[in-house]
Amino acid sequence: MRFLIVEDDDRLAGALRRGLAERGHVVDHAGDGPGGELLAADGSYDAIVLDLNLPGRDGLSVLRSLRKKGVATPILIATSRDQTDDVVEGLDAGADDYIRKPFAFRELEARLRSVSRREAPPAAATLQVGNLHLDLATRRVTRGNREIELTARELAFLEYFMRNAGRVLTRPMIETALWERTSETTSNVVDVYVRRLRIKIDAPGEAPLLHTVRGLGYRIGGE
Repeated sequence: MRFLIVEDDDRLAGALRRGLAERGHVVDHAGDGPGGELLAADGSYDAIVLDLNLPGRDGLSVLRSLRKKGVATPILIATSRDQTDDVVEGLDAGADDYIRKPFAFRELEARLRSVSRREAPPAAATLQVGNLHLDLATRRVTRGNREIELTARELAFLEYFMRNAGRVLTRPMIETALWERTSETTSNVVDVYVRRLRIKIDAPGEAPLLHTVRGLGYRIGGE
């Protein structure tokens, strides 16, 4: 999943980014209101964590502006304990949930899952391409009777490919979906991860599932 953290506390934002990235998510960060609104405006995130006390423009103003523009991305507002009135105002303005600081990372992760599910249509618990299965709850990957061990980044790659099975995915599409906007990827980083993934899911003697579409990109399934 892809999340945006709008938070001016760099230490807190850094901890959240690391924690979510370790679980295979892509996370962007903005340290002020205008920057957060700019990143959020295209509606490309699965959910946004929005602090209320932001420099440049406060979180409530950002929230109202995004909803006025028609951005429907689920928004979780982060508040201090003395901001009850602001919480009510934020929920009335279109926030999906709130979390009070200080909070445990596990609570934040659970609330992000919750608001993301509310926005998304019901989804299957398992993705399947041929005899390759990805259990979205346990993150367990199997092909036939063989269990496949993947890193968090490889899992993110596989999930993205399987959600787009049969579709040609270009390198820019993959980079946009799987890397933070501020990251600078080298020209061959996508190829490196695809090669690693192919070695693991396409064992000798098995029909290849991950295909190179010459001059375009990659596709899983479809042949």
